[in-house]
Amino acid sequence: MFKFKDIAFQVKRVFTKKVSRLRYIMNVRKGHFAVYVGANEEERKRFMVPISYLRHPLFQALLRQAEDEFGTDHQRKSLTIPCRHDVFVDVTCRLNRFNLLVPK
Repeated sequence: MFKFKDIAFQVKRVFTKKVSRLRYIMNVRKGHFAVYVGANEEERKRFMVPISYLRHPLFQALLRQAEDEFGTDHQRKSLTIPCRHDVFVDVTCRLNRFNLLVPK
């Protein structure tokens, strides 16, 4: 026989897990997506990137680098770009300057 306390505990545990995952996902502003950057697991950092960067050749080169490293069929649930942080920041700064110069 099921005890109400056991069921309530299981529901609370599942709900807490879902809410914490949702809070983490929701920390991305509208029009952006999360990217993890780093050559290995220890130095990986999370960055927010505007969706408009996806159409720029410099950012597409970083995505091709990730595809060469990890392939297109992998078990990761996040986009990871295997480059140094300073390289990624340099590329995104250039893209930011480019977006400011191009009329919308």
